[in-house]
Amino acid sequence: MSATSSTFNAADTASAPPSAGQAGKAEAKGGLGAARARLRTDLLIYFGVAALTLSAWWVSRQGWFTPWSRTGYWLGVAGGVSMLLLFTYPLRKRWRVTYNWGASKYWFMAHMVLGIMGPWLILLHSTFHIGSTNAAVALFSMVIVALSGVVGRFLYVRLHADLRGEKATLAGLRSAMSNQHQAADSRLQAMPSVLEALHAFERDALENGPARGARHLWRLFVLPIQRQRVAQQCKAEVKQRIKQGANEPAHGQNWSKTQAVARYRACCAQVDDYAMAVQRAAQFQTFERLFSMWHVAHVPFVWIMVLCALFHVVAVHAY
Repeated sequence: MSATSSTFNAADTASAPPSAGQAGKAEAKGGLGAARARLRTDLLIYFGVAALTLSAWWVSRQGWFTPWSRTGYWLGVAGGVSMLLLFTYPLRKRWRVTYNWGASKYWFMAHMVLGIMGPWLILLHSTFHIGSTNAAVALFSMVIVALSGVVGRFLYVRLHADLRGEKATLAGLRSAMSNQHQAADSRLQAMPSVLEALHAFERDALENGPARGARHLWRLFVLPIQRQRVAQQCKAEVKQRIKQGANEPAHGQNWSKTQAVARYRACCAQVDDYAMAVQRAAQFQTFERLFSMWHVAHVPFVWIMVLCALFHVVAVHAY
């Protein structure tokens, strides 16, 4: 058997995942499949929020009720209660007695659902009409808080292990990247140009790049484009090398089409996982910084919304 064919077979044996469980762990550590799953979920949430907003606006145009009717009143009550229940999630994180009251991911999922349904019910209640300055401030504060919550969820899942509540760490992401680095070195050892391109991408992402002030923006917007470009170049090189191996006689035998396709897919998956692990490790501090800034902007609007909503409820029942 030729040296190239032997190298590919040995590398496939050494780096192939022995179990589905280990593959799942690798994906949770930042594989391309996990990134695509997060993107699909994000898009689904954005579409759902837009659809609910449009549905509230459509209902308000039908004239079925007013904010002062019985239906409008109870929609407001349901929305207000939903918004109050939102505070159970941060309280659950801070009260030691509630630590064992179910998994954190279920609390967070309930928090997200309430954070969407509460504003939707309030929009239905208001019928997109503002009756007073206080109601206007409360409504716009709620809209800002709801949109801010969507942004917060986007940042949260990039700093945590999905919705389980376990915060990722830079050391953990660097370790996952190192594992992908070693796996790539093993699987792609017959393709030095591919490895060099991936290693150069890692150096650029973690060590080089713009000055510190602009580095966060570069890692957030430019790095994903650079990752895709490098991955496509590496896959093209992989395809060429696989074709060479498939056409190379190996003691009178050539690779079958099925074997060549399997090797190509395995190598491409390794390229994607390695590049994505580098991107996640590089972007982690950027997302941490954005998340801390988000907290600073989010909390004041929450308290403005609460105070104005309380004043609105008191005014409605008093007058």
